[in-house]
Amino acid sequence: MHEVWRVDYEQRAVDAATWADEHGLRPAGEDERRVCLLLVDCQNTFCTPGFELFVPGAPDDSRRICELVYRNLGTITEIVCTLDTHRAFQVFHAAWLVGPDGRHPPAYTPVTAGDVERGLWRASDPAEQDSLLTYVRALEAGGKYRLTVWPYHAMAGGIGHALVPAIEEAVFFHSLARSAPTRLETKGDDPLTEHYSALGPEVGGRRNDSLVEHLRTFDVVAIAGQAKSHCVAWTVADLLAVAPELAPRLRLLEDCTSPVVVSGALDFTVEADAAFERFAAAGARIVRSTDLL
Repeated sequence: MHEVWRVDYEQRAVDAATWADEHGLRPAGEDERRVCLLLVDCQNTFCTPGFELFVPGAPDDSRRICELVYRNLGTITEIVCTLDTHRAFQVFHAAWLVGPDGRHPPAYTPVTAGDVERGLWRASDPAEQDSLLTYVRALEAGGKYRLTVWPYHAMAGGIGHALVPAIEEAVFFHSLARSAPTRLETKGDDPLTEHYSALGPEVGGRRNDSLVEHLRTFDVVAIAGQAKSHCVAWTVADLLAVAPELAPRLRLLEDCTSPVVVSGALDFTVEADAAFERFAAAGARIVRSTDLL
């Protein structure tokens, strides 16, 4: 889980067909009990050491996700993968902001409404200054995480944007072994807002109602990926807010997700654990990858 490689699709396709035949796997469309595995942002940018916004713990999480997929080939009906998708000029990247000295902020700089009001940070493009101020005020009013300047990450078209190869391979294998196309959901390309949740941006924008309705068709929705404190937590929170009836069907894989921790800068462990406690109180089940789905 520490390396990036090219998946040999042709050989994996042969392997998947052979495995399905030898083990009598039926097409997922015949499943009476429908199980969805929702993988949140299992991308190199978060999961592979040396990449832009590496989450400590992610390599082991990824290994356990792969083991889960292969162990449950006959149980998982469909896999849904979300993909954080960014470009250079977005409100949470350094290029969007500038200080009085004309310099861009370093990565992991927090930006509050007060900072913007005092001129500590302003939009690099003067035309976006009002939007910036409106945004940081809305974050604070809505009880969201304050704006953070993240390293350039999950850049569309870049290698960091791609799924971790081991997970990509496992997902590809499942899709062919079960005749079940993988569903890919991109998020995060609105320049004016962060977009942690797979279901909608932090401020404004449109909710991904089609994904919500799709998840409603499953008897079980197991959720894993990165990061526990941000994109996983916000996705689960949004899902419970708009579809609370799904709570008993949710399985949160606690050993397949980790919080954002940056030595000397950020540690969201407490926030991540508190979020999972809230989800459990709402009816979701906290499980491990070795538990039955």
